Amino acid sequence: MGILEVKGVNKRFGGLQALGDVNLSVAENTVHAIIGPNGAGKSTLLNCLVGKLIPDTGSVMFDGKSVLGRTPYEINQMGISRVFQTPEIFGDLTVFENMVIPAFAKRDGAFRMHAFESVANEKDICIRAEQMLVDLNMQDKMRMHSASLSRGDKRRLEMAMCLLQEPRLLLLDEPTAGMARADTNNTIDLLKEIKEKRDITICIIEHDMHVVFSLADRITVLAQGTPLVEDAPENIRGNPKVREAYLGEAA
Repeated sequence: MGILEVKGVNKRFGGLQALGDVNLSVAENTVHAIIGPNGAGKSTLLNCLVGKLIPDTGSVMFDGKSVLGRTPYEINQMGISRVFQTPEIFGDLTVFENMVIPAFAKRDGAFRMHAFESVANEKDICIRAEQMLVDLNMQDKMRMHSASLSRGDKRRLEMAMCLLQEPRLLLLDEPTAGMARADTNNTIDLLKEIKEKRDITICIIEHDMHVVFSLADRITVLAQGTPLVEDAPENIRGNPKVREAYLGEAA
């Protein structure tokens, strides 16, 4: 049994079947990629995992506990963090101030803006936030306003904010979307380092096959809302069903 178990999940939007009988098992301490053409249901599935959508039928279990019916905040407290396709940071705050927010939320279960007034007295939070920035090689940008960061550094900051919450499962929604190749390769290296140094499971949705084959231990291919195949990367690469569904080639 995996740390994440999805069984029989269906989701409709009116007459559109977005997900059809989806079954997925993500083993602990692995990198599991979910790929598929546009409209395959990847983002819908991810939204079901984090409480933004509720499946019509089926179950979603994390570490033996159902996530269905829980708010995104409650799912986060269970140990699941999500990195969005577009970096979700506070552009008008500094890098360090961005780091303080998830630190307070992890400790207190919430964050209120007036907490900044006493942050200087919160030595433990300051130390943890600064150390995480050091770990992700962003200590020299600590006092910069986040809006001025490159897209690659915004992504790095968002990952630092997630990791500060000590998640057991990190969900990544196209983490290299819109990046130049250099930033993409840096993100690959960062994710490899995160995986090597932390007891964490990573589930990634990604269109860039260079990223997928550089990171994934297992790959699930979605087509028209239904899992087409799940296998090791070396078997996915030449699978004729995958080539037909994902690349539009004849089997």
